[in-house]
Amino acid sequence: MASCATAFLSHHCPCWPAKARTRTCLRKRSSVKAAVAAKQAQKTALQYRKLGDSDLEISEITLGTMTFGEQNTEEEAHEILSYAFESGINALDTSEAYPIPMRKETQGRTDLYIASWLKSQPREKIVLATKVCGYSERSSHLRENTKITRVDAANIRESVEKSLKRLGTDYIDLLQIHWPDRYVALFGEYCYDPSKWRPSVPFVEQLKAFQELIDEGKVRYIGVSNETSYGVMEFVHAAKVEGLPKIVSIQNNYSLLVRTHFEIDLVEVCHPQNHNIGLLAYSPLAGGALTGKYIDSTSEAARKGRLNLFPGYMERYNKSIAREATIKYIEVAKKHGLTPVQLALGFARDRPFVTSSIIGATSVDQLKEDIDAFLSTERPLPPELVADIEDVYKRYRDPTLF
Repeated sequence: MASCATAFLSHHCPCWPAKARTRTCLRKRSSVKAAVAAKQAQKTALQYRKLGDSDLEISEITLGTMTFGEQNTEEEAHEILSYAFESGINALDTSEAYPIPMRKETQGRTDLYIASWLKSQPREKIVLATKVCGYSERSSHLRENTKITRVDAANIRESVEKSLKRLGTDYIDLLQIHWPDRYVALFGEYCYDPSKWRPSVPFVEQLKAFQELIDEGKVRYIGVSNETSYGVMEFVHAAKVEGLPKIVSIQNNYSLLVRTHFEIDLVEVCHPQNHNIGLLAYSPLAGGALTGKYIDSTSEAARKGRLNLFPGYMERYNKSIAREATIKYIEVAKKHGLTPVQLALGFARDRPFVTSSIIGATSVDQLKEDIDAFLSTERPLPPELVADIEDVYKRYRDPTLF
């Protein structure tokens, strides 16, 4: 009897009706097909992840918008935004400083272009992130009554009120500090210079200012950007001790060319079992350098690229050693049958500590290529490919700094 039951369960029992066996086999085939279809769909659709401790479910690609109003017209911005949204991207990243490069004549245009697009969109389905500028003596046009921007209560409130007005919305899903109020080594500076230390707004004071805006319903969650492990830990500690809102995200530079700073200790700090802070990785294509378009400086793509349109901007990506590293990564991509874009975006996508990669584009075609590369690359990248990436990394550790 036991053997008959076993056979019955395995669909081979001689006393089990043939029709019943056929129906079960068909169901099994159907479920297998459904599983295969589901797996295939997963490969061709963006995934969504929780951002840190928040209840924000964001797409694994976030649309960066800093070219809107400088390199892109309002119409082009709308086309890019619509294509992103239709492709499953639900997170947009902007800043009071945008577009970049920062100029008094263009400041805020990015938000205005987003606002005119938002009017026809379901606001609740879009995760809107923006940023308040950190300490700056060159951003006087951002504030009414001060020549220096700070991350204090007055500056934060003025920034948020103006951002809400420009964006045409009642609330911001994620408000980030664009760069710290205190001195930190930033944007290609390769080490901390103790002589540049200066007094800064206390972490508790910054969090209390954010708490007021959260209580008023103008901000849902807060995060940091261009931050260090020291800053993250101070914010987390201050929030815990004072009962203030905790940061849920960190937006830092991360790519094949810029890895070490985040991987050495911020990964530990932000780990879900430690402080659970999600990384929004910006410049996963290293300002476009990892596409390979700047290798031939005479090409049309290179001439039209941001690194050449704005002399001095992100020049660290065009240094000789960075170019050498880029060439090596392009060789790895070719060896494994990938484009440079597929390699760079596939790498960022697969890092377990990356919640979302911030990808900007100046055309729908460019954005389409980026999204397609993100989705078409094998998930996760094959071990032999990862090994080749690590071999290059061992020879060129963060080449933008040296």
